[in-house]
Amino acid sequence: MRIVAQRVSHASVTIGEKIKSEIGTGMLILLGIEDADTGEDVDWLCNKLTKMRIFGDENDAMNLDINQVGGSFLVVSQFTLHALTKKGNRPSFIRAARPEKAIPLYELFLSRLAEISGREVQSGEFGTMMEVELTNDGPVTIIMDSKNRE
Repeated sequence: MRIVAQRVSHASVTIGEKIKSEIGTGMLILLGIEDADTGEDVDWLCNKLTKMRIFGDENDAMNLDINQVGGSFLVVSQFTLHALTKKGNRPSFIRAARPEKAIPLYELFLSRLAEISGREVQSGEFGTMMEVELTNDGPVTIIMDSKNRE
């Protein structure tokens, strides 16, 4: 499971011409799910995200977590995070999980993130063309992979 976490002052997902989800201060999470992912990957990432100190304190040092700033999460499925680009010019997405595997893990991620963090969790819509708008605060962007726990 691979994520791109962005600290935001605002983020939204629009489908068609209608805003589906919108948050203020918090994290926009782009979530890529691969075939080898399990509930263990979900729990590891959700725990890390909840405790991640990427928000500024009174001295603008990154010392606060999402709970301490009263932030929210917006999670968007993003199978392209598992693109393989070694050969040719057209990315391969062979490692990305098929919907029958990815949808249950995506839904588990949403529920576990809300449960573990105690925060509001908004989402995009799996498998739908979306427009994602954000104001990256900092900018702060962090990439994490549950298979490479650095």
